[in-house]
Amino acid sequence: MMRTVVVTGGTKGIGAAVAARFEAAGDRVLAVGRADCDVTDEDSVREFFDRTGPVDVLVNNAGVSASAPLARSTLTDWREQWQVNATGAFLCTRAVVPGMRERDRGRVVTVASTAGHVGYRYTTGYTASKHAAVGLMRAVAAELAGTGVTANAVCPAFVRTAMTERSIRRIAERTGRGEADAEAALAAAAPLGRLLEPEEVAFAVAFLAAEEAAAINGQTIVLDGGGIQL
Repeated sequence: MMRTVVVTGGTKGIGAAVAARFEAAGDRVLAVGRADCDVTDEDSVREFFDRTGPVDVLVNNAGVSASAPLARSTLTDWREQWQVNATGAFLCTRAVVPGMRERDRGRVVTVASTAGHVGYRYTTGYTASKHAAVGLMRAVAAELAGTGVTANAVCPAFVRTAMTERSIRRIAERTGRGEADAEAALAAAAPLGRLLEPEEVAFAVAFLAAEEAAAINGQTIVLDGGGIQL
């Protein structure tokens, strides 16, 4: 059966890989970019989902990051990361869950991060907002328990995306390393020893969104090669 799948931040990186995977499975996919819907704006989110109609799968993938020591972290960066990574997931999830519950079927999958489980240096806003995204998922899952709707999250380590490329450039600029060495330093942060590919994250998202995954609710799948074991 063809499903309607909404992927926020769906035009590049992880989101594009997720959208491509669902499209390959024959689903109707709406890959949402900022021009389509501002996930941080309540009215924009409501109008978008009113136009979209019933949603079978929501993938909360829109995200931003910034990196700086706590003392140099700005309130602007903090607010932006919370607005996109946490509030955006909240608004989109709130928009689709009532309809899913009425139909007694649906999947919400949030793309969080290993930073949703542990703290990393120089990422106060990002880590805090990803913890919030995971907490949101768990609270929603508790409300959905016993229904045909589930909420789960995937928590990857660094993924080969434009966001990670920017992090690599920042490390190279600040440390004087070459970009290859900076990438190796990021890769070494997880036992996997390399950057994840977007398609690997898409596989985990599709797994949690499968009809056969109805018994999985309130869980996170960590993609880091075994460093975080829950």
